[in-house]
Amino acid sequence: MSDTETPANGATNGSAAPAGAGPAPQINILTQYIKDLSFESPRAPAALRTAAKMPPINIGVNVGANQIQGSEDEYDVKLTLNARAGEGAETLFHAELQYGGVFRLQNLPKEHVLPVLFVECPRLIFPFARQVIADVTRNAGFPPLMIDPIDFTKLFQQRLAEERAKAQVQPAANA
Repeated sequence: MSDTETPANGATNGSAAPAGAGPAPQINILTQYIKDLSFESPRAPAALRTAAKMPPINIGVNVGANQIQGSEDEYDVKLTLNARAGEGAETLFHAELQYGGVFRLQNLPKEHVLPVLFVECPRLIFPFARQVIADVTRNAGFPPLMIDPIDFTKLFQQRLAEERAKAQVQPAANA
């Protein structure tokens, strides 16, 4: 046995945090919800009877975030997933899901708020949205669609690059 005890918070020798460090940043999920769910199988039931192989599946992803009105540290983050198997008259199914989460962000430096909202928050709710899509496709008679993990950091960086490009084009157009 050791002569020193480690408190539940992991601190040792009675020191909880370095002096002047302030409270630790926190991300809390207050609630999760389905805002909108749509599933269409325009060729059902014939599409379910054919033994043809599954056509290519196109998946679209979008993330949006808004501060909750009247709250300084609560945000509504929406993850939108679109999945379409086939195109035009050959469409087997089209699923659309808008899945949201309300998050409380405390003690975060201002420069970290956007990356947390557009990377960490969707990363936390993605497994639940993925399960909804898998369940709805399976319940519609198709194999469950298991969406691969998404690199939200890359999506966020692409979005920042697009906004920078737009900002550079607008002043040139106004000149």
